[in-house]
Amino acid sequence: MAQHFGVVPSGFSPLPQRPATPTLPAHPCGPDELAALIGAARAVRPAPVSAVVGTASDVISRANGELLAAAWADGGGTVLATVHWPEAAASWLRPSRRFAAPEPDVWLVAATVPGWAAMGRRLVTSTEWSPARTFVTAPLADPELIALGGIGTFDGLRGAYPDGRLWTIQRTLLEP
Repeated sequence: MAQHFGVVPSGFSPLPQRPATPTLPAHPCGPDELAALIGAARAVRPAPVSAVVGTASDVISRANGELLAAAWADGGGTVLATVHWPEAAASWLRPSRRFAAPEPDVWLVAATVPGWAAMGRRLVTSTEWSPARTFVTAPLADPELIALGGIGTFDGLRGAYPDGRLWTIQRTLLEP
C-alpha cells in the first residue's frame, strides 16, 4: 500500500485557496520525456509492477496518458486503471479515490496545473497517495503548482522536461 509521508495541517482544505492563473496547454510528450519518466518510475524500489495513469480531460493530456500507459505496458508493467479529471470541479473526491484506490506501485500523470493542483490537495486529505511515487509530464514543472497545492502537498513528486532532464519538487522548489 502506498503511503503519503507528509502531514496534512489542521484546517487544510482540498480546494485551492485562489484561482489558478491560466497555464500553457499541455504539450505532446516526446520520446526523451517519455523515456525519462518511465525510466525514473521503474527505478523506484521496491521495483514497481503496477501503475495507475491519470490525466486532465484535454485532448493532449489524454493522448499523453495513452503514451504513458503504452510505454509502461511495453516494459512489462500492468496498468490498473486510467483516470481522467476536469480542470475545475465542485468536488475532487470521486476522481481522487478512483486514482488512488487500486493502490498501484506508481502513478503516472499527464495533466495541467489547475486540475492537478486540486487533485493533489484532495489526494493528500482523502487517500493514501504518495507524491514520491508519482511521475508527471513537463507542464507540471511550474512553481504555480506548488503555490496552488500548498507547501508540502507535492514533496517528492518527480517529472521530466521535454529534453529528458528530471526534476523533483521539494517544499517550495523545483530541483534538478
